[in-house]
Amino acid sequence: MSLPKDFLWGFATAAYQIEGAVDADGRGPSIWDTFCAIPGKIADGSSGAVACNSYNRTKEDIDLLKSLGATAYRFSISWSRIIPLGGRNDPINQKGIDHYVKFVDDLLEAGITPFITLFHWDLPDALDKRYGGFLNKEEFPLDFENYARVMFKAIPKCKHWITFNEPWCSSILGYNSGYFAPGHTSDRTKSAVGDSAREPWIVGHNILLAHGRAVKAYREDFKPTQGGEIGITLNGDATYPWDPEDPADVEACDRKIEFAISWFADPIYFGEYPASMRKQLGDRLPTFTPEEAALVKGSNDFYGMNHYTANYIKHKKGTPPEDDFLGNLETLFYSKNGECIGEETESFWLRPHAQGFRDLLNWLSKRYGYPKIYVTENGTSIKGESNLPLEKILDDDFRVRYFDDYVHAMAKASAEDGVNVKGYMAWSLMDNFEWAEGYQTRFGVTYVDYNDNQKRYPKKSAKSLKALFDSLIKKE
Repeated sequence: MSLPKDFLWGFATAAYQIEGAVDADGRGPSIWDTFCAIPGKIADGSSGAVACNSYNRTKEDIDLLKSLGATAYRFSISWSRIIPLGGRNDPINQKGIDHYVKFVDDLLEAGITPFITLFHWDLPDALDKRYGGFLNKEEFPLDFENYARVMFKAIPKCKHWITFNEPWCSSILGYNSGYFAPGHTSDRTKSAVGDSAREPWIVGHNILLAHGRAVKAYREDFKPTQGGEIGITLNGDATYPWDPEDPADVEACDRKIEFAISWFADPIYFGEYPASMRKQLGDRLPTFTPEEAALVKGSNDFYGMNHYTANYIKHKKGTPPEDDFLGNLETLFYSKNGECIGEETESFWLRPHAQGFRDLLNWLSKRYGYPKIYVTENGTSIKGESNLPLEKILDDDFRVRYFDDYVHAMAKASAEDGVNVKGYMAWSLMDNFEWAEGYQTRFGVTYVDYNDNQKRYPKKSAKSLKALFDSLIKKE
């Protein structure tokens, strides 16, 4: 037994990926509704318009969670269901609030602890059109704080709040590569607007300010009576030197994590950006005013960790191009000696390497003073899964192995390394809209038949997790 007795485990989802019902009960459009309508942006030309239809099937989803033995469920709220136009002076949609209030009540009644993510990439489209969304430092943080306050007030029963999911993705994929909504990039064949060298760093800065404002609001006006906790969820991969004998590759491993994770975590824990980023980006990286630094520093009651994969890291020589966001390095799946980091999956960026999970848990713990960690996402796709017959999809041994290896690696980090990990949410409860990859890629422990009324069929992996956690969580 190597996980603490109060350890929570369960599954994670995001509103736009599962809810559907995009026009129901007064919901306004998000930047993802708009992005999906642009031909060529989504691999299979799909959108989240129907997705898993979870908005209309909350009872079914809760019954599923209960049947799998989950003790926690992380889900996100659609901002544009709550405030369809997004802003602090815009009307609030009571039907949207009522939906989530009832959902939380029903989860608690089923004995499942809710983890609510306020923002999982689906910015109200009206804010993007009104003032440039994330790019506006004056308006965006205030509008996010207002939305956060509305939710804190509406759902006092929720004790675990996450402000933003993976701001790296909103910043880099939304404003550098243009791969995600709103699709800004310097590549004019892909977008008429965008500055890949500057916009992502502005967006990241403004997200940190919005996070800081929401945390301050919660701590001052809600936490004293509600007694909950609040943090942010950051994504990042484990790193290994391509050539362990080359000090430049060894150094580049830390730099890769700094450009991905510490970009947000360093300001939250130390009040400033990593020196490696300042050195490479110069004045393109915004600076914190003393007031901003004070707002952001210390604004985490826990560290939300999303983690999937690992890479070999090879440093690059010379001056990096202005739009480089990695830290002047290459990410590879093979080392200098030809060792492969892990097996192929359906996702071009993901190869299983469980030891990397333990190593990254340690890296983060050492750097940030052993904070309380919730693993808010971890999971895998399977190569060619969508093309298999149903019985083979349900027999997902590859995913069972992935979870087994990764959860054991986490348990070792907890028991042997002193890492303070208190929860784990598998990604994902069910197959869903996988952003730019559409519905071809499946991450779910539950198969969703998109051609037959979104019927759900739990896979072997869904049923494997309860026994796994039962074997690892201390009883007393």
